Amino acid sequence: MSEISLKKYNTFNIDATCQEIHFIKQVNDLELFFGMSPNQYYILGGGSNVLLLDNIHKIILKNEIKGIELIHDLDHEVVLLVGGGEIWNDLVQWSVEHHYSGIENLSLIPGTVGAAPVQNIGAYGVELKDVLVRVEGVNITEGKIMTINNVGCQFGYRDSIFKHELKDVFFITHIHLKLSKIPKLNIDYAALKQELDQLNKFTPTAKDISEVVTKIRKQKLPDPAIIGNAGSFFKNTTISKNKYDLLLKNYPTIPMYPVDDDTVKIPSAWLIEQAGWKGYRYGDAGCHEKQALVLVNYGNASGKNIYDLALQIIASVEQKFGVRLTMEVNLWN
Repeated sequence: MSEISLKKYNTFNIDATCQEIHFIKQVNDLELFFGMSPNQYYILGGGSNVLLLDNIHKIILKNEIKGIELIHDLDHEVVLLVGGGEIWNDLVQWSVEHHYSGIENLSLIPGTVGAAPVQNIGAYGVELKDVLVRVEGVNITEGKIMTINNVGCQFGYRDSIFKHELKDVFFITHIHLKLSKIPKLNIDYAALKQELDQLNKFTPTAKDISEVVTKIRKQKLPDPAIIGNAGSFFKNTTISKNKYDLLLKNYPTIPMYPVDDDTVKIPSAWLIEQAGWKGYRYGDAGCHEKQALVLVNYGNASGKNIYDLALQIIASVEQKFGVRLTMEVNLWN
């Protein structure tokens, strides 16, 4: 069986191969794989949250189920049915062009619609869980079509049931989103508000916010088409308030965002930068010069090169701050 290059199917542009890839264009295409164990296949969306550590010997099921359909048109809101193989940012642009608000803050997040619930993607004060009604999909191992509502998805910070109980067994075919016809805009983030003010957008539309978020992200983050990357490689770090107070004594400028009365979130980019890794490069593997959360492939880095760099960063930050970073990216081998 001939080897298939996966370079164009992962945004790190890692030149690994597989021997079998199936393009899933409709739900019935999955029937062939019913009953398979997760150690026999991988589910692939846009490849924007995957690091290929080696050539892949499992079957790859690539989600290419398309479609954006208006299924409920109410007085003040709409419900959309969206195929899991749609590109996420294409959906955002479709929604703002139709004057629906709710996901404009999530502009330019890479990947597919089907991957969005897995991560509970979020940016600039908005998370997918805020607008998601339900998920449709197939439990491949059980060969069962399932619908899971918002509560059943067990959403948390960059977390969901699809990373735990249903990890690697649930193929998301469609999602239902509830968007507003009346602008319900979130511009609480300082960078977002500042940019809107500079543009004299004092009563912005959803499209205005989408354009500003896109501009900010392009300024901060490398384009995978130019420099291979998977966006944020690490999650932001959640620690106890007591732990934060101890760190504050030694690091008076350490930033934080309250989560609840007992917990705070520290930007992992700050920790990585303070540990001296921002802009670091070893061969073709590096830590981006503008955004320390982003690890990059400058050309011919292997997945193992990127992974080894990630482990060095984790160890360095833990030694300096006593805080352990968590990877967002899925490791495939």
